[in-house]
Amino acid sequence: MDSLDTVSLMILLGSALILAGVLSSLVSLRFGAPLLLGFLAVGMLAGESGPGGIRFDDVQTTYLVGSVALALILFDGGLHTRYQTIRRVLAPSLILATFGVVVTCVAMAPIAHYLLGLDWIESALVGAVVGSTDAAAVFLLIHSRGLRLRPRVGAILEAESGTNDPFAIFLTIAMAEVLLTGHYAWDKIVAELFIEALGGILFGYFGGKAIVLGLNRFGLAQGLHAVFVSVAVLLVFAASQNLHASGFLAVYIAGLIVGNNPARAHSTILSFLDAITWLAQIIMFMLLGLLAWPGQLPAILLPALGVAIGLMLVARPLAVFVSLAPFRFSWREKAFISWVGLRGAVGIFLASIPLLVRLPHAQIYFDVGFVVVIVSLLVQGWSIAPVANALNIALPRTDPPPKRVELDLPGQLSQELVGYALGQHNPYLHRRVIPSWAKLMMVVRKEKVLTAEEAGIVREGDHVYLLAPHTRAQALDRFFVDASAWAEPDPAQLFDFYLPGDTTLGALAESYDQRIAEADKPVTVADYFMRRLGRPARRFDVVSFGSVWLVASQIAGGSVVSAGLRLADPEPMPLIPHAAPAKRLWRQMLRMPGLRRRRSRGNDAA
Repeated sequence: MDSLDTVSLMILLGSALILAGVLSSLVSLRFGAPLLLGFLAVGMLAGESGPGGIRFDDVQTTYLVGSVALALILFDGGLHTRYQTIRRVLAPSLILATFGVVVTCVAMAPIAHYLLGLDWIESALVGAVVGSTDAAAVFLLIHSRGLRLRPRVGAILEAESGTNDPFAIFLTIAMAEVLLTGHYAWDKIVAELFIEALGGILFGYFGGKAIVLGLNRFGLAQGLHAVFVSVAVLLVFAASQNLHASGFLAVYIAGLIVGNNPARAHSTILSFLDAITWLAQIIMFMLLGLLAWPGQLPAILLPALGVAIGLMLVARPLAVFVSLAPFRFSWREKAFISWVGLRGAVGIFLASIPLLVRLPHAQIYFDVGFVVVIVSLLVQGWSIAPVANALNIALPRTDPPPKRVELDLPGQLSQELVGYALGQHNPYLHRRVIPSWAKLMMVVRKEKVLTAEEAGIVREGDHVYLLAPHTRAQALDRFFVDASAWAEPDPAQLFDFYLPGDTTLGALAESYDQRIAEADKPVTVADYFMRRLGRPARRFDVVSFGSVWLVASQIAGGSVVSAGLRLADPEPMPLIPHAAPAKRLWRQMLRMPGLRRRRSRGNDAA
């Protein structure tokens, strides 16, 4: 009976922790990194050295759970990555994810050798263990701080975090094998790396295609699609690993394939995998807390802090600046990418490998990894917003993104219904303009479902549903964000919404279905103003971009920091190829019917 009571108690504790993890999502955007560290503290308190007194030293179970968790985290990262996003930064992100990890490993070797008293290979292994950034931790903290990163910076962080994990895992395992066998056959190691990477790409590509085919061909019951994908991902991972290919690279590639191809229940799968990823992070941090022995930390705390500081201030910046030297990144962008190299669940997983294979000094690697993760999340995690503002890399997200509803339509795969609630200041109420690839299908008004024709003119409080390609659903958000009202008319504020100056023309063209040359896609709005004007920009300068107008709103040093975007009227608007004086702009804008109505409402309110 005692054993049955023990099982019941374990179920109670496990379910309570999972429930806490679910509820923690309500406060994650507010507390970010400290919340993850809270689960680390829970694990430590429940462990042998805490009041819980649970003796847990099963490293094999930790490695098993970590492998499953990391596979799902990497798949979810690939699932959210768009081809066009990663294509822009493919070369720099791959160099940073491979060569950058090697530079980090090499740069950390003398630091670990001096501070920890390890030999050179063991010191390099310390660098490999702490050399990988954590995609989930990076973007959890960026979103929790309400930052909107410059597109290129966000893209390279996303691509690097998703692709450096497989390389760091391989490097850690290879170094551990060298220490176990004493053989330094580096040509063999490089050959194995190439074979594992090639095998991972092939398994990921065909595995992803098979998952998409299964989703679209099998008549699965509603709710089973996400379960099918999760199990299939673990199958791809395990098959790759057993055939000596990189399973971690395979699941990331599979996520890219599934996320960028039409598939049933796409939004359901995304929501489910997001929840699984969050729980995987919680489990990994709790396991780290259970495995930690706080009583041993004081002896190694100062050297481990030195390793963490060396990683943040020396090794990571060196890796970033050297890897990105051939590419056109400003020193501000490189500095921010260097600082946002957070360590999280991946570092925990890598730190368990020396313990699993029983390397000499294995506990040192784990304790150092433990301290590095804590310092990284505390110092770098809490300072992301100040550093981003100081380096002018991100703008604060002043308006929360609208709540989007996505509904699959059986019988086809290319389109879905996307729903939005219309708030008081919604741009669609004033302009009623949407991209050419979206079509208004129905309106829900006062609990009545109406066709677009029956509804007529949409009103505040309506819920609108549009037909759009599922790969472009997110791009509709900017048309339905409930922006704040303006206190008084201002020529810079008589626009539907704002764009940061570092928005690329490629992103703008995709949202408004414009066709531009491939070479123009990476050009930013700020550079576009400079190119069209032929001089430093001034406030209220206007340039045309296809069917929209861009008006300089905020200027810093002659460069556009933000621009107002004016959507085209139903009748063609004259395109202004060069700057217009402010008075002429006022007259042209006030002749527009939409602006006359808005100005009248402003005068009435006054």
